[in-house]
Amino acid sequence: MRIDLLTLFPRMFASVTSESIIKRAQAFGKVSIHIHDIRDYTDDKHRKVDDRPFGGGPGMVLKCQPVLDALKKVKALSRRSRVILMTPQGKCFNQDMAKSFSKEKGLIMIAGHYEGMDERIRASVDEQISIGDYILTGGELPAMVLIDAVVRLLPGVLGDDESVLSESFSAGMLEYPHYTRPAEYEGQKVPDVLISGNHNSIKEWRRSESIKRTLALRPDLIDDIRQLDR
Repeated sequence: MRIDLLTLFPRMFASVTSESIIKRAQAFGKVSIHIHDIRDYTDDKHRKVDDRPFGGGPGMVLKCQPVLDALKKVKALSRRSRVILMTPQGKCFNQDMAKSFSKEKGLIMIAGHYEGMDERIRASVDEQISIGDYILTGGELPAMVLIDAVVRLLPGVLGDDESVLSESFSAGMLEYPHYTRPAEYEGQKVPDVLISGNHNSIKEWRRSESIKRTLALRPDLIDDIRQLDR
């Protein structure tokens, strides 16, 4: 997969793309990530990318010219990429979206900033995505979240492709509790079933615990659980 990111703050992505799973995915050739500075595409000699809003009002608006010129250049490099605008007005990102995006040949993400952006930018994208009902300074952090969620789903990135199947939200429920050595610590014991060696019992226990945890922490997911049990 090829991922292109259009941003005003390219240095924000250095640590995210050079650590942990995303670093390994790039090293293994599973993904290539390209960061583009929107300021490099402005026609303003002072590299200005924002201006006051027509009609008045507070704040500054990201101009369409540098963003759309950058998008045009990047799309020429990756013609089959899906264009995503990170914006609080978009659809709320979830695991199903991550799975869908992980099947794309490429993604182009635009990280907005300032009070807002020229509406003509929205007309040039395929998707508008938010990571929650709150406001951040810009779209850089949401773009990092999306990159991480998508890249880890690419085949071969985690080493064991089956590991993602039991994670929270992958089966419509929260994940079951995990334990490792020691079997007892300060009076707290690992459930006997997990060290019993009975794989069927362990499977049943994990599903039961997933349901209990989902009911306790995310009861809004209960409809999905009922569908799975039909």
